[in-house]
Amino acid sequence: MTPDAGPEPGPGPGAEPRPGPEPRPAPVSGTGFSGPGADGAPRPGKDTGRGAGPLGRRLFAAFAVVALASIALLTAAALIGTERGIGTARQADRQRVADRVAAAAADAYRRADGWEGADLGPARTIALGAEVVLTVRDADGHMLLSPGGGHGGGPGTGQGRGQMHGVDRDGTGDTPDSADPAPGAETSAAPDPSTAPDPSGGQGPSAGQSPSATPGPGSGPGPGTSSGRAVTADIRADGRTVGSVHLGFPAASGTEGRDIAWGWIAAAALAALALALAVSWYVTRRLTGPVVRVAHTARAIAAGDRTARSRVDAPGELGELSRAFDTMADDVTRAERARRRLAADVAHELRTPLAALQAGLEELRDGYAEPAPERLAALHDQTLRLGRIVGDLAELSAAESARLSLHRTTLDVTELVRGAVRDREPELRAAGLIVRTRPAAGPLPVHADGDRLHQALGNLLSNTARYCRPGDTVTVTARAEPRKGAGGGVVVIEVADDGPGIPAAELPYVFDRLWRGSAARDVGGSGIGLAVVKELVTAHGGTVEASSGPEGGTVITLRLPAAPPGTARN
Repeated sequence: MTPDAGPEPGPGPGAEPRPGPEPRPAPVSGTGFSGPGADGAPRPGKDTGRGAGPLGRRLFAAFAVVALASIALLTAAALIGTERGIGTARQADRQRVADRVAAAAADAYRRADGWEGADLGPARTIALGAEVVLTVRDADGHMLLSPGGGHGGGPGTGQGRGQMHGVDRDGTGDTPDSADPAPGAETSAAPDPSTAPDPSGGQGPSAGQSPSATPGPGSGPGPGTSSGRAVTADIRADGRTVGSVHLGFPAASGTEGRDIAWGWIAAAALAALALALAVSWYVTRRLTGPVVRVAHTARAIAAGDRTARSRVDAPGELGELSRAFDTMADDVTRAERARRRLAADVAHELRTPLAALQAGLEELRDGYAEPAPERLAALHDQTLRLGRIVGDLAELSAAESARLSLHRTTLDVTELVRGAVRDREPELRAAGLIVRTRPAAGPLPVHADGDRLHQALGNLLSNTARYCRPGDTVTVTARAEPRKGAGGGVVVIEVADDGPGIPAAELPYVFDRLWRGSAARDVGGSGIGLAVVKELVTAHGGTVEASSGPEGGTVITLRLPAAPPGTARN
């Protein structure tokens, strides 16, 4: 069997050469415009969407704002937490120094059995090692040791008091005024108080001693100190409070750790900000790049370049969007090419009989030919051919719109095949063909329009009668087979013959409109029959395909979805 899908090639008066197949467009993966093509339309070139575009800029701005807000919040939290942690640790260290000074003063009090003759040198040494301003007072608030190294008006007079306040660092004499910090002076640097020497042998506060956040009677910040940097501790001996020590720390005490911590936090914040901006830009480009390329391709196609494709290799929905767009562009290109070819073929088919009619009528009108019956019969044949072409075109149009006019019922394909073969059997016998029918053993229910399927099967049988040779065998088979990869089943109808067959190069085009194979030159027809079959079967949700072996023979296979089990037949 040879497909009936094209016009007769014989030239006639006024005939024009038929347009050949259009070349397949080469895939172009560009997204920008590289200049006008041969038809004046801009052609896509390489990717010109280096910028992210308005959408990309908005996305990047949104990502950047979120990153900046997050980093600013984390930085502020880190700074506050670090400052509080350093402040707490610094205050604890200062309190430990005060406790050690108070313990040394308590030891001196116990050894001297009172403040008269008490040696406060060890306490003063600890204070000097910590570079703090020390003030010692007794329980009544009288100053025993002033920041300048002098004595106050404490209890006792004369030598004993002078020995208590004028103790040398080695305990041998009065301490020179030059060795003491000047009253009201603050030390510019404050080392870690935990590293100060401990004359008491590293012992902490003695039993019964407890730090006090409230100065003793008459106590207060020493000269050159502020209350925020001053620490007070009680001096306790034998279970009672006998005095207090007041330590004034310099203003710069403990700032080194804070500066180091703030430097690291600032560096980490800048690094995190740079990383967040880089990742935001990368994600923005990944999100907007495919969209920008698809938009460029759409504009190129709208400008007339039907070869433009996005060709975006992206994961997820963006890749699906690109592939769907390219598929749609391929379908649009094929539809436009088919429309142009159909218009050219229809014009060619109509022009040939019209030209023959015009020439014959002009000859009769001008007296160059006699109106003999043979001449009039030839003109009548041209009118019949013209009417057949118009009728086939109308039939094709009706088949293409069959999806809107199907009257579906549940019918038996076995009975449908028997009826179609019975109706076309006289035509097949007249062509000298041997007809065989192999229906299924049981019913094959489908939900379809019986008239439309009868029309499709009749077209196949008529096409077989037209192209097969006398003596060839035509076999019509109906069977059921399971559907691959899905539930339900499929009803299969095969029309097979052992005729001359179809060349392998022509098989993809047998269902195209007005296409005719090389073996159809001597056979009449408009080339619409198989196109009508495809439209009708596709409207029912089925498929149709053609196959042919190298030694001849053609098989046309129709597959239709089977009706659900238990469906009643009409």
